[in-house]
Amino acid sequence: MTYPWGDSRRFNSYNRFLQQKFGTRVQKLTIDAGFTCPNRDGTVGTGGCTYCLNAAFNPSYCSPSKPVAQQLAEGMGFHRNRYQGDSYLAYFQAFSNTYAPLEKLKEIYRPAIENPLVKGIVVGTRPDCVDDAKLDFFEELQQRMFVSIEYGVESCREETLRRINRGHSFECAADAIRRTAARGIPCAAHFIYGLPGETPDLWLDDLEKINALPLSSIKFHQLQIIKNTAMQQDFEMNRADFHLFTQDEYIQFIVQVVERLNPAFAIERFAGSVPPRFLFASHWGLERYDVILHKIEEMMAAQDTYQGKKSEQN
Repeated sequence: MTYPWGDSRRFNSYNRFLQQKFGTRVQKLTIDAGFTCPNRDGTVGTGGCTYCLNAAFNPSYCSPSKPVAQQLAEGMGFHRNRYQGDSYLAYFQAFSNTYAPLEKLKEIYRPAIENPLVKGIVVGTRPDCVDDAKLDFFEELQQRMFVSIEYGVESCREETLRRINRGHSFECAADAIRRTAARGIPCAAHFIYGLPGETPDLWLDDLEKINALPLSSIKFHQLQIIKNTAMQQDFEMNRADFHLFTQDEYIQFIVQVVERLNPAFAIERFAGSVPPRFLFASHWGLERYDVILHKIEEMMAAQDTYQGKKSEQN
């Protein structure tokens, strides 16, 4: 069977999305350009998001002490040993990568924009760190190369966003996504399942709001409690507020999410992974992401379901 997105996989994969854009495999290179966030420096708060320890998510070649050009070169060397091809996306991932004046952003992005092997940039940021001038720049840049903006949304619930110290509302995120998409710029959104005070039933209900967003792609992560974070303290004091999944439970749940998800959204990730040395709780061991992905697809096949089967958009 061929599904609406044009292949036989039971979900709309981000790899297919990129293959359609570029006609070949492209590999993301994660960049840490030394940004911070407005909920860290006192602009809207201090301490950052309660779950965040960026060192737990960065590849070994990433360090803000290294120039962007050096991180690109080392990333290409790292991935060249694992994958065929020489086409890359520069993924500005760490913290909020539009949180600076526009002229400074242009200088930071320049080594990626000018590298002939870099076919596009993916910019991870917060919805309260974009304005019209920055979006105008990205709109102009995408005439020369692929551009995607990835917004950390995390939750649709205002009480949750306050508890995890995000410093912005869901409506702020929805507005940023709408303004970005209106310029023809592909938009991604990131959500975390397991945040305190939330339950699987609420997350399934929230898909109505998520499906209405003009997204090109989406990422889901299960909550992982990282050592030495404010989230660890919250978890130790209020364990009853947390719904943490075993791997099998999460796979069952994410299949429910996918069959209710807008089929137009390309799925970038179903789950997150953190090196075990950083984890305080929600430890799934060293199983690779591709193994988890295979289990998700196996369950979708066993249930004869697919992305959007139960969505209003289908």
